[in-house]
This record gives sequence, C-alpha cells and structure tokens, in this order.
Amino acid sequence: MASATAEVGTLDLREHILACGAVKFGDFVLASGARSSYYVDIKKASGSPSVLRAIGERIAPLARPYDAVAGMELGAVPIAVAAGLAADKPILIVRKQAKAHGTGSRIEGEVRSGLRVLLVEDVTTSGGSSLEAVKVLREAGAVVDLAVVVVDRESGAEKLLGDANVKLLPLVRVSELMGARR
Repeated sequence: MASATAEVGTLDLREHILACGAVKFGDFVLASGARSSYYVDIKKASGSPSVLRAIGERIAPLARPYDAVAGMELGAVPIAVAAGLAADKPILIVRKQAKAHGTGSRIEGEVRSGLRVLLVEDVTTSGGSSLEAVKVLREAGAVVDLAVVVVDRESGAEKLLGDANVKLLPLVRVSELMGARR
C-alpha cells in the first residue's frame, strides 16, 4: 500500500520532520522492545506549531467522514488534537491504563455505540500500541477501521492492524524519510 504522500502531498512534511530533528541516530530500545539504530521522535515534531499544523491539516480530510478522532496517550494526543481541530471533530484520548481515581475509564471523551472513530498515531513499529487502542475503543462500542500514522517504521504494524480489520495509512514511511535524508 502506498503512503498518503501522493494523496495529501507530504513531501514538505518529510522535510519538516527531518529539519526539526525528529530523527535521531544511535542505539535505541523501542516501545515494541526491538532495538534500532534510529529513533523517530514525533513528539519533537509535534512541539513545533508549524509541523503539528501540517500534520493536522494532512489528516483532516481523512478524518472528516468520521465522528471523532482518537489518539493513545502520550505521543498521539497532540496529533489527535491537531487533526480534530483541523477537521472540526471531537477528540478522544485513550489511556494506556485506567486511573485508580475518577471514572476509571480508559477513554477521555464521549464514546457511544456505533461512533465512527479515526485512530491517529505518531509512530508505528509492530502496531501493538495501535492495536491496544483499537481494542479499548471497540470495547466501548466505537467502530474503528482506519488508523493514520505520521511515520510507519514498516515493521509489521500494517499487517497486525490489517488482521484486526483496520487499515493503516502512513503519512510518511520510514523508507521515505531515510530516502529524503540523502
């Protein structure tokens, strides 16, 4: 599957991600537990108003057919907010675990049965975090069939989510980032 590059024109997004220093080289342990010689820190990119605005504007057309935009804490929250604002959609935040106080809910925001939710992510590797967010949203009655990720590391997330009937649509693939770096 091609990334959203041709659909939403993200050549400048790749350049923004690289220019803001979101790609780092060294020895890193990823959330999936895998080791990597590079790290894509979209939190650094989402701290830049111009980059975050560009991300939100590129996701907005994809979000418009949905009832809400959701993101897993922490990295996807600014992306969900940017996309939700750009598409004028409510925002849901999926917690990694329920808090011991308050409502104890793993979802912040209004969820009802049949609510069509676009899931957004900052970076996907294996897809485990995205799949967990899908499960939490579905258990609450939401319908989730599309996940948009800013950068896909091309390490299994597309297949894992596909097996759960969720299409993964990357704005940028890591191979495109590394190609743009040369």
